[in-house]
Amino acid sequence: MGKKIVAFGEIVWDLLPNGKVLGGTPSNMVFRSNSFGEEGYLLSRVGDDKLGHAVLNKLKELGISDENVQMDSAFPTGTVNITFDEKGDPRYNVTLDVAFDHIEFSAEALKLARNADCLFYGLLPQRFGLSKNTIRELIKESPDSLKFFDLKLFEHFFDLTVVDFLLRNSNIVRIKEKEIGFLAEKLDLKPDSLEDFGALLLAKYKKLDLVLVTRGEGGIFAYSKRQGAFRISGYNIKMRDNIGSGMAFSAGFLHYYLNGKSIEEALEFGNAAGALNTSKRGATAIFNKKDVLQFMEKNSKREPGL
Repeated sequence: MGKKIVAFGEIVWDLLPNGKVLGGTPSNMVFRSNSFGEEGYLLSRVGDDKLGHAVLNKLKELGISDENVQMDSAFPTGTVNITFDEKGDPRYNVTLDVAFDHIEFSAEALKLARNADCLFYGLLPQRFGLSKNTIRELIKESPDSLKFFDLKLFEHFFDLTVVDFLLRNSNIVRIKEKEIGFLAEKLDLKPDSLEDFGALLLAKYKKLDLVLVTRGEGGIFAYSKRQGAFRISGYNIKMRDNIGSGMAFSAGFLHYYLNGKSIEEALEFGNAAGALNTSKRGATAIFNKKDVLQFMEKNSKREPGL
């Protein structure tokens, strides 16, 4: 049986220039974890509306259980308007006060978290009281689960108190390199380098064991409390889009890490999974572990530092 990975948070429709696509970091995480043979569980909430029922149908199509997706009669299903800047990077405009902001702390959610090998969460569902309180309860009530914090920033939401709480209670954090400057300033860190940033973050937050920094085409940087710095070069590939690539990396990393592989092996596999994802269209492109391993054999890496 695979490891149990419970992803808490938003499930949304990404409204792209050419139509709507199911999105949300947690659902992408579950989809990709399942594709690597783990047991991914989505803990979220949708509106009892047309878009909400369309979510449930799409989850079924993607092989994701909707058993722990709550239905809300008061708040609508979440949506994100996505546009792209001149570099091709997506910009997200997330609708406020929607169903995923009101995920309830239920007996089912508690059982799920307590039985999880990994509890995964991000920043977006912490915007309002109910979901924010629910994840705090789940973290407190699941002492044996690895806590993975995906610290992706959103333009209209940053609460230092929330970020500080989650960093104090997480074992692993994933951060985008381009957001380190902003984070370092807010957290009152003054790093001179990536290594410095990793060391300072681990010194400040005692439960953290590992800082993962995704660097786009630059690959991956990681800093471990016990083993220090790791640098993994990016691949020479043609990017189609990078939606879901961070989750492909994280799911790939956890697939190896939770199954007892070394940090370096986990980083290498996650790095390749993220790169393969960017060569395809969308976050739910079909590929499995075998495809990632073949990709690693066939494709060359960039020179370090490029």
